[in-house]
Amino acid sequence: MSPSQPHVLDNPIWSSLRSRHASLALSAGQVARYPAQVAPFMGVAEEGADAEAALAELVPAQDTVLLLDRVPAIPAGWELKHLADLAQMICEAPIAEDASTDATSDIVELRERQRDDVLALTALVYPHYFRPHTMTLGRYFGVYRDGRLAAMIGERMGMDAYTEISAVCTHPDFNGQGHARRLLRFLSNDNHARGRIPFLHVSHENPRAIELYERNGYRLRRDIPFWSLSRKAS
Repeated sequence: MSPSQPHVLDNPIWSSLRSRHASLALSAGQVARYPAQVAPFMGVAEEGADAEAALAELVPAQDTVLLLDRVPAIPAGWELKHLADLAQMICEAPIAEDASTDATSDIVELRERQRDDVLALTALVYPHYFRPHTMTLGRYFGVYRDGRLAAMIGERMGMDAYTEISAVCTHPDFNGQGHARRLLRFLSNDNHARGRIPFLHVSHENPRAIELYERNGYRLRRDIPFWSLSRKAS
């Protein structure tokens, strides 16, 4: 990659909508977004891109979209808010597994018939970002205990060589049992076996999650600005 060519992970939403998720993209000019029922994310090709017509077409009234890193030129009547700088972390090598603690026999792929369970868990511990059809973005896996979805993990954005790990969450009734660690190792290593490097985004206000990722082979790649964009209230 030449020094002038940006890395695909520096503009992950746009990169994903131009590659693995191109079939889902709603696009106008230099702007693309996921359908609102899939994910709230929008990407732009370049910082400061002209987006007035695209925003009018792609973002209905009362809707809010979320962006990572690059933002368009903001036309009159729109409000851009900087929410945080997220930690973008990457796992560049398979994670060493411990046969005594990393059993995978109880990990199940979550499909349409489990969607209600997934939506209930994410509404409880992973609100705002998970939508009714988010599961169309990739594969999701979980662990059940006593007939309840105890923990889950999934794949969200993706490019040819990278997969974003997302929705790593555990029901509060099942915390401390190692489910998140096992699911993280399982899905990260599965992506490595497929020739894809896993990455993720996490809030710096969640040090417990960052520690989990660091203990399992992830390192900070960069801090990446996280924004919301919506129409101003009239």
